[in-house]
Amino acid sequence: MTGYKEPAVPNESSFRPMNIPGLTLAQPRQGDAPKNAPKGPKKKNKAAVDAKIPKGPRAMIQAPPARRRSSSPNKIPSKASGGVPNPTPQYMAQANLSPERLPQPRRILIIMDLNGTLLYRPNKRRPFDFVERPHAKTFMKYCLDAFHVAIWSSARPENVNKMVEQLLTPEQRERVLVVWGRDSFGLSGDDYNAKVQVYKRLTTVWTNPRVRAAHPQAHKGGLWDQSNTILVDDSLEKGRSEPFNTLTLPEFSGLSTEMPNVLPQVHDYLNELAYQADISRFVRQSPFKLDPVYVLPEHAA
Repeated sequence: MTGYKEPAVPNESSFRPMNIPGLTLAQPRQGDAPKNAPKGPKKKNKAAVDAKIPKGPRAMIQAPPARRRSSSPNKIPSKASGGVPNPTPQYMAQANLSPERLPQPRRILIIMDLNGTLLYRPNKRRPFDFVERPHAKTFMKYCLDAFHVAIWSSARPENVNKMVEQLLTPEQRERVLVVWGRDSFGLSGDDYNAKVQVYKRLTTVWTNPRVRAAHPQAHKGGLWDQSNTILVDDSLEKGRSEPFNTLTLPEFSGLSTEMPNVLPQVHDYLNELAYQADISRFVRQSPFKLDPVYVLPEHAA
């Protein structure tokens, strides 16, 4: 997974102020549907439908996304759950400065999502069966060898544990700084059991004792912050509080038609971030973008 070409970084004179993408939480549509709007499929015999829906990994080839994904938007979290965060003025001021490339790479902090990013669960009736995104295990091995890694998923803890068991060996899991699930978002009881939008406030990770101790300069007061951390997730909204520390990749739905070499391109981008003096500045000017004609180098296949 090599062959990364450094993205072009615009100079100060050519840079235009930009709005932060993805920071408007989707709301339910208002008003009645138009008269000619489709009314949905006719009801079918349940047994007949069940017989046609493939179970387990075969679903990644046959089942269309509409059958497996709910289109209803997530609810806004309550004030008791922390509400909806926004980046602080201090964060934005720092991210708006010019990026600077270091002469040598460093071990940055990767906060990794699971479901929709590295795996997909094709059948809720079999909650512990997952389809891996192509190269997922190789990608995670590389991240653990080259960087510091934390895992943070919005799934329930029991599902998180099963996903981690599928992706990592016991020895690899020991090297992960923290493995967090839905119980790590500070959600109220009602929100925990509802379909609410969750937010991965990176300060929650930065202040964790084990994560803090892993900083290479912790003995000298070194801290994790927006300059050295990247969240890898399929949802930009989850990184709303630190939008330029979020690497957003397409949601993985387990379909055979999806781009197979997403993670190799994430790998190359992470390698570039390791050279950046401030990750948030670089991501603001050169956000992650997939190359539709990317070809995996032969020696990395």
